[in-house]
Amino acid sequence: MGMINRRRCLMTASATAAPLISHWAGWLDDPAHAQEPQQTASGPMETSTGVTASGNRAAVATVHRLATEAGLETIRSGGNAVDAAVASALMLSVVDGQNSGLGGGCFIVARSSDGKILAIDGRETAPGAAFAKMYFRDGVADSRLSQTGPLASGVPGAVAAYHELSKRMGTGKWKSAAMMAAEVAANGFVVTGSFARRLASVADKMAAYEASRAIYFDDDGEPLRSGQTLVQPDLARTLREIGDDGPDAFYRGRFAELTDAWMRAHGGLITAKDLAEYNCRIRQPVRTAFRGHDLLGFPPPSSGGVHVAQILGLLERFDLQRLAAESPAVYYHLVGEAMRLAFADRAMFLGDPDFADVPRGLVDPTYVAERSKLLQPSRRIDAVLAGEPPNTDKHGYFGQEIGRHTTHLTAADADGNWVAITATVNTSFGSKVVIPGTGVVLNNEMDDFAIAPGVPNAFGLVGTEANAPAPGKRPLSSMSPTIVLKDGKPVVTCGAAGGPRIISATAQILLRHLACDLPIGQAIAAPRVHHQWRPDQLLVEPTIGKPAIDALANMGHTIKTSTAIATAQALSVDANAVLTAAAEPRLPGVAGALQR
Repeated sequence: MGMINRRRCLMTASATAAPLISHWAGWLDDPAHAQEPQQTASGPMETSTGVTASGNRAAVATVHRLATEAGLETIRSGGNAVDAAVASALMLSVVDGQNSGLGGGCFIVARSSDGKILAIDGRETAPGAAFAKMYFRDGVADSRLSQTGPLASGVPGAVAAYHELSKRMGTGKWKSAAMMAAEVAANGFVVTGSFARRLASVADKMAAYEASRAIYFDDDGEPLRSGQTLVQPDLARTLREIGDDGPDAFYRGRFAELTDAWMRAHGGLITAKDLAEYNCRIRQPVRTAFRGHDLLGFPPPSSGGVHVAQILGLLERFDLQRLAAESPAVYYHLVGEAMRLAFADRAMFLGDPDFADVPRGLVDPTYVAERSKLLQPSRRIDAVLAGEPPNTDKHGYFGQEIGRHTTHLTAADADGNWVAITATVNTSFGSKVVIPGTGVVLNNEMDDFAIAPGVPNAFGLVGTEANAPAPGKRPLSSMSPTIVLKDGKPVVTCGAAGGPRIISATAQILLRHLACDLPIGQAIAAPRVHHQWRPDQLLVEPTIGKPAIDALANMGHTIKTSTAIATAQALSVDANAVLTAAAEPRLPGVAGALQR
């Protein structure tokens, strides 16, 4: 059915329902509101939105205005920051489906008002029929199979993780959050320029799948363009189902049945049994210290918590504030070299801790301090290899503890509830497959496995047997949701999107804020660099300046430029208990805050 006809049908079907968020009506039809910051007000609370926003009631930052407003609306209706984060995440599944959604996964770090810390692993899992050489054809690994089509998807975990967060720390706003998202899916929203560009970049692959074409292409068979309206009736139905019946509607209901049937017909591996058996995991955060602060990062199968902590620890002995101001080339050089060391360890040791021995010694202060001695301010390390972290006893490994093509969002409130969520379908529009009748874009997270030792994935990352595919295994991730405590209370949270650049961006924001004393908005906006060990090149944003770039080249770095290294969101609180949300100015994202 074409776009015009679908919109007419849905407008008729929803005409009898009272809008849940009627004050959004103008935003749904006016493309200008999709990207431009503005000041708004609602009831007795003052609302501010922009690239940064401050308030003493609550604050939210996401990549899309409608998702940020969904979070703020949830606070207005009596919810807390946890409810707001869930509402924003579900809204992103509608308006930012190229990055995240119901068919993907997530990592969550949350801190409740009573000081409890929760880390939820909603990472996708390999289907039960997966095996180590499933992407080999004629003896050669074919990465196309792990990136596009029916073999590319893991069993999605986002729905289970969001519901678990809502159940444990929310105030009962699950249904209203799902219904807000369903309303926007049903009535449509205006496609932004960034969404249209991402869609156009993968349109040839999307066109191969009927349900994907029906949603994301217009009546002329062209991918939707900026300013057109995207209506998703099937996704609206799926959201209403999970709003009414929770995760069972997704993992044991209509979505599971339709996914099983489609996979069987197209040579995929995900079955109804795989979906019914999916469980999110409760894990213990990676806890490390940096300059009087306690960092709470996400543990394996994320590599983010480990390697953000490594990068900060490797650099702790340097006067970073002085170097950033007086010798920016040396500052970026040292940051890049710390990344090389961390990513070398990542390639060697990291994987799903339920399947591989991932040494806790990677964040041991003694190990990190010894590795830091390799860093020299005036020259590049000739050859970087993985280190030898201590792992001498049974407690020396991460394990299961029960009790830019991605998106990050954060929310906090005055009561002390803080949430950091990084969610993803992996590359743009994931596997490019929409399961017919559901509106759900399936991830291509199987590409985050090492499909063969030394074979790079879509982001150029390599791995070992520790990250090889296996039934029920979770692929290694770079997602790095982080909360920082000072004297036991949260003071800053951040995370990012962009594959392996997530780790480097998150680390650099924390360095700028905690070591260089920049306000959180400036810390996000500051120029970034990135090095992931392989390929051996230093990625830099041109805004670091030509003199610094030339100096880095003279130190021996192979330089490659990028206009934007990752997309981040962050939030901080000051001594007066004012919360400041900061969104990524490179995209741009949208921050919002409420004042009492």
